[in-house]
Amino acid sequence: MSTPKSITAKRPRPTRSPWAKLRSSAIHGRGLYASKAIPQGTKIIEYLGERITKVESDRREKLRQERAKRGTDDGCVYVFELNKRHDLDGSMAWNTARLINHSCAGNCESQNIRGHIWIMAARDIAEGEELTFDYGFGMDNWRAHPCRCGTAKCVGFIVTKMQRWRVRKLLKAEARVNQRKAKTATPAIT
Repeated sequence: MSTPKSITAKRPRPTRSPWAKLRSSAIHGRGLYASKAIPQGTKIIEYLGERITKVESDRREKLRQERAKRGTDDGCVYVFELNKRHDLDGSMAWNTARLINHSCAGNCESQNIRGHIWIMAARDIAEGEELTFDYGFGMDNWRAHPCRCGTAKCVGFIVTKMQRWRVRKLLKAEARVNQRKAKTATPAIT
């Protein structure tokens, strides 16, 4: 029995790109991989979704954070800033680009080209390599976004490159405090 045309017309097909294919990822869940060698500067795939106001974007983010606190959300953020008034919510299942994982040393970058978010090759990418980019999260709620990329540049949390030094500094200070607490809590052996 085939699916009625009216049902399939309402459900967009997953976005595709001749440059990428979907596979399981060692970083997180599923990811996109280069289906062939990709030259630097190539538009790989457009990041699509619903254009929403900043007010609606804030409302959805608060709901996402509430779900995350209850453990009913995977913690993923799919919103891109388009301009001062609008954002793009790419959480739709048919937006395949949403599955590109974060890396602190990504091989791609996102670019806003005339109101369209494109995932571009930041360097030449070899066939079979996982496509990644720096999500560029700020310091707000940085602990809520652990990073699993495992690169030498990774600080363990998804924050923009320009803020990683702050996370390193905070983590070092916490480690010193924890070491002091452990020393004072350890009973002396006599």
